[in-house]
Amino acid sequence: MVGIVGYGAYVPRPRIDTLTIASAWGRSVDARLPVREKSVPSADEDTVTMAIEAARGALARSRVAPSSIRAVWVGTESKPYAVKPSSTIVAEAIGAVPWVSAADLEFACKAGSEAMQVACAYVGSGMASHALAIGMDAAQSKPGDHLEFTAAAGGAAFLFGPAGDGLAHVEASCSYVTDTPDFFRRQHMHYPEHGHRFTGEPSYFAHSLRASRGLLESLGRRPSDYRWAVFHQPNPKFTRKVATELGFTEAQIAPGTVVDHIGNTYSGASLLGLAAILDVARADDRIFFCSYGSGAGSDAFSFVATSRLEAVRAEAPAVSDYLKRRHPIEDYGAYLRVSRAIRML
Repeated sequence: MVGIVGYGAYVPRPRIDTLTIASAWGRSVDARLPVREKSVPSADEDTVTMAIEAARGALARSRVAPSSIRAVWVGTESKPYAVKPSSTIVAEAIGAVPWVSAADLEFACKAGSEAMQVACAYVGSGMASHALAIGMDAAQSKPGDHLEFTAAAGGAAFLFGPAGDGLAHVEASCSYVTDTPDFFRRQHMHYPEHGHRFTGEPSYFAHSLRASRGLLESLGRRPSDYRWAVFHQPNPKFTRKVATELGFTEAQIAPGTVVDHIGNTYSGASLLGLAAILDVARADDRIFFCSYGSGAGSDAFSFVATSRLEAVRAEAPAVSDYLKRRHPIEDYGAYLRVSRAIRML
């Protein structure tokens, strides 16, 4: 048996109103925009620095010594180095080196949940007493593209260990994957390309629904058996549509729907939602979780919160604390500078 023994989140302070982006590209102020504002990394922040902050939160809640961690996995699609692992920097910064396995994982927006599955496997197999899984992104988008209105920054970290120490037990997990290339970036490209509406029905919805139904059927469960549910959040509309089609209610998904506030944090999106749910869950609450990653696939999990959760919750900032802690970017040019979208080479 495996459990989440610690968790932490991180969202950078800078936020830009999507109306500011729309105005810069000549779009009407009355245009329907997917989110109100989105988070942006500060000039001195990247995926690694944000991952370290989330990892420290997970360690604080777990009360586990960093030297007990035997694996550090970082799931992201926005590494600061093209050739150099981010995971080793994180492991060094939190004091988990040198007797630790470390690797960077990629699978678009489900790289974080992929890291969670690997961490579960390491602990469950006995290869590690504790394994750290992080999903974090400083999401990339071409200026003027549709993605610029939602591609945001942030994520969460989850430390897995023995179920007896768990804040939430892992009941089961399954994955559903096909070669559906709805989103990609070749080596020479600065920004990713996406399949517009193709990313919906044959990609996001097909994989999220099938992975979710597969897990529910394998456990003999219905959506009503869960107190909370979390799905990948490319935008509020997609999240609510997949939840409704499966039979989950707005009350079950609302606390974890952070995309309304900060945009789509890619590898960190569903993980941030899970962290937000753990911030409010009570003992014995069942939590349903399903990620999505373009390319394409979904990882589904079933968790059960324990009584230990409430005792350590205050040891690190809640997701809501990060949402409130914001610094507005008023000017589109300033946003381009901070987000490094202006290329000088």
